[in-house]
Amino acid sequence: MSMLTMAEQRVRVTFAVRWPLQYASVLDMGRLWERLLRRAGLPVAYTQGYNPHMRMQFADALPVGYTSDCEAIDIYLGERVAPSELPALLQRYAPPGLRVSDAVEVDLKAKAPQALMREAIYRVSVHTEATPAAIREKLAALLERESIPRERKRRGRLRTYDLRELIYELAYLSGVPPRHHLHMRLRCGSHGSGRPADVLDAAEQPISDLRVHRIQLVWGQQEEHPS
Repeated sequence: MSMLTMAEQRVRVTFAVRWPLQYASVLDMGRLWERLLRRAGLPVAYTQGYNPHMRMQFADALPVGYTSDCEAIDIYLGERVAPSELPALLQRYAPPGLRVSDAVEVDLKAKAPQALMREAIYRVSVHTEATPAAIREKLAALLERESIPRERKRRGRLRTYDLRELIYELAYLSGVPPRHHLHMRLRCGSHGSGRPADVLDAAEQPISDLRVHRIQLVWGQQEEHPS
């Protein structure tokens, strides 16, 4: 059977990531989905050229160690299938830690999923000896700041950015010391993404046993351009 190179359909699949899959790298996740799609026998479209590969796009790379309820991948198919049948089919061949929850058709000409990403909502669990009142105070002080200069290493170089621009909401949810649960709504997408660990570091909040769970990805309708 020859490789299909013309895409006839684009399907956006939503999936959850749990242990032990949460420790897979971005490259590992890509290879995992390639194997999954082959085992499921889906008519995936391939790129052309000397080294063809499956046409698929992740909405946003899930950092190693995070769990999630809302990851998304766009899959380009060379033949049409019924999206409603995909969750059960894919789940049949999915490895431990991956749960497929939904699949919907997307316009072939729609923007790449990462270009439409706007925000991510996290439930963050931390182990610290600080009291709930102290944590609330630290989070409130962070939100009051106009700028939070930070450095992040990217492609081997240090890049300066303003973390405050990436923070939309911070809140203390609950806890029985030393375990505490926090809510974070952060920017996510091609124009910058906030990381819960960076937020806690900027708040000067010593922690251990950080657990981050992504509960929602917020999508936009069109790509924004930086001023």
